[in-house]
This record gives sequence, structure tokens and C-alpha cells, in this order.
Amino acid sequence: MPTPFLHRRALLAVTATLCLPSTVLAAGDPGAWPNTKPITWIVGFAPGGTLDVLTRIAARKLGEKTGQPVVVENRPGASGVIALQTAAKAAPDGYTLISVPGPVLYATQPPEVGKELVAIATLAQGPMVLVSGVPNPPAQVYDLIQAMKKSPAAWSYASSGSGTSQHLAGELFNVSAATAMTHVPYKGGGQAVADVVGAQIPLGMLGVTPVLQHIKSGKLKAYAVTTSYRIESLPDVPTMKEAGLKNYDAAQWYVVAAPKGTPTAQIQQLNTWVNEITSSAELKSALVASGSVAGKGSATDTQQFIESDTRKWRDLAKSLKLDLN
Repeated sequence: MPTPFLHRRALLAVTATLCLPSTVLAAGDPGAWPNTKPITWIVGFAPGGTLDVLTRIAARKLGEKTGQPVVVENRPGASGVIALQTAAKAAPDGYTLISVPGPVLYATQPPEVGKELVAIATLAQGPMVLVSGVPNPPAQVYDLIQAMKKSPAAWSYASSGSGTSQHLAGELFNVSAATAMTHVPYKGGGQAVADVVGAQIPLGMLGVTPVLQHIKSGKLKAYAVTTSYRIESLPDVPTMKEAGLKNYDAAQWYVVAAPKGTPTAQIQQLNTWVNEITSSAELKSALVASGSVAGKGSATDTQQFIESDTRKWRDLAKSLKLDLN
């Protein structure tokens, strides 16, 4: 029979346990996520591009919401394939996220959202802009098109990679304008911008964020934005439609995803947090600079959007027999 002393010790132990902080009690409970380690947020392109800029702001805001550090990890290469493979192999525990840009097409399909990865939310969608850093560039889109037709071998354009939205937007320009500018893929927007500013490449079809300061300083000439609407940060730059390409409309988008198998409750919570972040003042200022519109909606909405938009660009690539390698 237990002694009164042992009864007292047992009672004290139970009382102490009940008074422990909830984080300690829940340390082994998946419902306590995220409370054990930093969250890794992967970006498949070099630092400096629109996707990288938006992700870093969102990661900082997510860290404030979770109380855990959120580390942005750049894994450039193969138009984002290396990053997709890395994320797909990660543990589905809510501690790995990846920013997926689109539309992006591949010769050999890597891990994709809806299969090896699961959609969380849309960060943003918005335009690209056609720019040039050559001395004395053609004055307007019409003049540029005439120069391209006169000397087609002299004109090429930089993008952040083969099969990316920027590559596809450039090929849509070729179709719409009956031109043949050559595509020059890079591993990310940062180096592409540097080479266009330095006139090593005559044109760039690039995200707005990394080229905005160069446009405003006069180092780059902006010809047109790719969406059907003008943007606040470049109010005097026409749309492709206004410049004479009547059927032209292209946007790039950025979604957040996680490894397949990540618990549904965590996906839903991350969706709520990302939607709150996209409406924050800090991210909103970056969205205005890039001409982007904040994402919204559920994880299911994001998945459906990815599928419909990608299908449209796959049809274009197939009709043009684009080289996606």
C-alpha cells in the first residue's frame, strides 16, 4: 500500500505537469506545429528577381506569424527544376515550402503542383515588361518590330529560363508581331537584368521588380507591359495591346506549395497566413512596384488556376514546337 509520502509525490508530479507551458506539453504533437525548427522556403532561381523579392518579404511576415525563423533558400538551375526536386523529396511536415512561378513548361516534366507537390495559396500575378539597354534603341514597339524584321539576326531577348513565363511571353510576341527574336535563357532574373542593362543582350522580357529602377534611371527603355492593363509603377508604358499587338495578353504568377502529404490542417493554416500576408502593407508596396495583383482564394482555387493557365500555354508551345530544353 502506497505511503502518504508517495501519494503526495504523485500529486505534486501531476500538478507540475498540468502547469507546464502548452508548447512543452505539445512538443510531440503534430497539432503544435510549427514549434520545433525553422521553416525552409525554397526559391528555384537566383536572388534579385521578382519571385525572390516577393518570397523574402512573405517569408519575413510568415516568421512573425509563426514565431519561427523562415529561411529563404535559393536553388537556381534548370528553370526551377532543382528546387522542385528538392521540395518534393522533403519531409511533408509543414517545415518546407516552395515558391513556384508560372506558367513554366518543361521538356521532361519535373515534380509539379497537384502531384508531387500540393498547392497552398497564390502570392501574386502580374505582368512582365519588354525592355532594352542598347544605345539609341528604336522609339516605340512599332519601330522595334520594323528593326527586327529588317535585321532579324541582330535581336535576341533574355529571360529567367527556358519554358518560363518570360520565355513564353517572348515567343507570344514573336507570333503576334511576326518577328523572330532569339531566346537567351538565364538561371534567374538577376543576371539577365545585368546583361540587358549592359547591352550584352539587346532585349529582355523580364519581371517588373528587378528592372524598375533601371527604367526610372533611364538605363533601360521600357516598350510595353504584357498584361491587358497598365501598371501604377510604370503609368506611361503602354500594354502590348495598346502598342498594336491586339491579341496579346500574358501574365506571370507565383504560388506557394509544399511536399505532397503535408497535413491538410497545416495547408489550410498556411493558406490563411499567406492570404493575410498578401494583403499586408509591406507586401502590397512590393506588388505595386511589380504591377502585380495580390493572390487570394483557397488552396483548391490555386490548384484549379494552375491547371487552366498551364494548359493554355502548353497548347501554344505545342503549336510552335518550342524547344524547352
